This record gives sequence, C-alpha cells and structure tokens, in this order.
Amino acid sequence: MDSTVTALPAQRIIIALLRQTEADNIFRIMKQVFTILLALILTAPVMAQENTESKPAGKPGKNSRTDVLENIDARMLLVPGGTFTMGCTRPQDSCYYWEYPAHKVTLSNFHLAQYPVTQREWETVMHTKPWFSKDCPDCPVEHISWYDAQVYISTLNQLSGKFYRLPTEAEWEYAARGGSNSHNLEYAGGNIIDNIAWYDSNSMQQSHPVGLKAPNELGLYDMSGNVWEWCSDWFSEKYYAESPAKDPQGPGKDVYRVCRGGSWWSEKGDLRVSNRDRYPPDARDDDVGFRLAKD
Repeated sequence: MDSTVTALPAQRIIIALLRQTEADNIFRIMKQVFTILLALILTAPVMAQENTESKPAGKPGKNSRTDVLENIDARMLLVPGGTFTMGCTRPQDSCYYWEYPAHKVTLSNFHLAQYPVTQREWETVMHTKPWFSKDCPDCPVEHISWYDAQVYISTLNQLSGKFYRLPTEAEWEYAARGGSNSHNLEYAGGNIIDNIAWYDSNSMQQSHPVGLKAPNELGLYDMSGNVWEWCSDWFSEKYYAESPAKDPQGPGKDVYRVCRGGSWWSEKGDLRVSNRDRYPPDARDDDVGFRLAKD
C-alpha cells in the first residue's frame, strides 16, 4: 500500500463513512475504515506550519506554502448559476446509456478551480508525492483516490481557512459546457479535440502541465483530457431519471464515485462533456486526479 493519505484526525473520515451507510453495508465500510487507518499509521505527521511572510498571489513557480495557498484561491473562478441540459445532447455522439435521459438542471453560483490540482500544490500542502509517472510540478496530481482527495481538501481547508470541496457531477458538467456562456460544443472548449485536450493520440502516454491547451468559454483549462477528475457524487446508472432539478447532489449511496473529463489515456470520444465514468472511492490510477470547487 502506498502512503498518499496524510495523518489527520481519522475520526472525521470515519464518521462520514458511517453516516453514508446502513447496517447491511457495515462490513464494506469497516474495510474502507481499516484501509484509511492503516494509511494514517504508515504516514508520518506533516502538519508543521511554515513561518513565511505573505506574498502576492498568482506567481507561478513559487513553492512556499503561503504562495501556493494564495495562488490556489486566486485561481478559483466564479461560475454564475443557471439552467442547462445535462446528459447526452446533440453535439455528443455514441453516448452510453447512463448519459440518458438528457434533463434540465438548475444550479446556484459556485467557484471552480481554473486548473486541476497540480503536483506542486499537493506536495506543498501534503508533503507527499503520490503521482505515478514523472515528477512534474505543474502537471496534474495523479494516482489519487477519492478518499485521498478528501484528505487533501480537509488539510487545505485547515491551512487556508477556506471551504474547498469537490464539485458535484452537475456542477462539473455545467462548467465544462461553458456555463451560461456555453456554445454547445462537443468537448470542453471546442469541437477540435487537439486544440483543447491531451488524449491518447497526442499525449505520448503521459500527463502534461496544466493550461497548455485552449480554455473553454469560462476560462477553465483541461476539463477534457489530461486526467480524469473526481466529483463528489456517488455513481448510479439510473440517477438521471430521478435527479432533482435544483442543485442535484447525486444518489444517497452506491458502490462507485463519479469521475469526469477523460484523460491522457482516453480515446477522444470519451472526452465529450456528457461522458460519465466511475471508480471505487479507494481506487488509484495513473490518470485520475481532481479539481477544487467551493461555494
């Protein structure tokens, strides 16, 4: 087992797990709890604070904790709320059955990170290196489970005093489509895939530094390709048929968590903005990362 989960108060994670289950799922949840506890035991405490002076945010390449925290917040973009059609729509083709039915969803305002979480940001906050492939500070962090992302977010919130979280699946798709500025495109930012995404035909089988391709209508980069991105929702193939119309949060419980966007490993068809995928929340893969959201 690798040690990507940094030592934090374990009770918070355990309580969250237990609240998401019923008696018939206790065995599975306790197995997940054991995995987290073992990871915490194997990981050394890294919560020592740095005594650095505050510096202007938004300077790329700065590695102090203060610089990184300020830069993270500076790159959170406001996504004005609105109503959109979620699921398989005309620009997409070869959709999976769990992308149906297309349905109207209304979302409140939220913020979304301009880029996926990078290796520089993860290492500065967590003092670990979980990524599977090359050391690349401005590449998206990878080999991250859903639980690892929650530990990172909890640590980041403690350090920054902010309330970051994962985006919901509906928020992710709305933002990928361009929000209220949407041009109804097939991918996040265009219909010509090589202009906006790293995928199997141009990636050389590896992730790339964030922000090198063109952004979408909201100024968000790498929403299609580079790495899959965790969402907060549980995954259900039938959820679209019963999804609430206002700020949906996903089904109450299931086996898998939602991933969105496709990756450097994906074929271009899987990078369409409506595509959904799923992974066990404790799974790690070399093309899975995440992006921050906040209210």
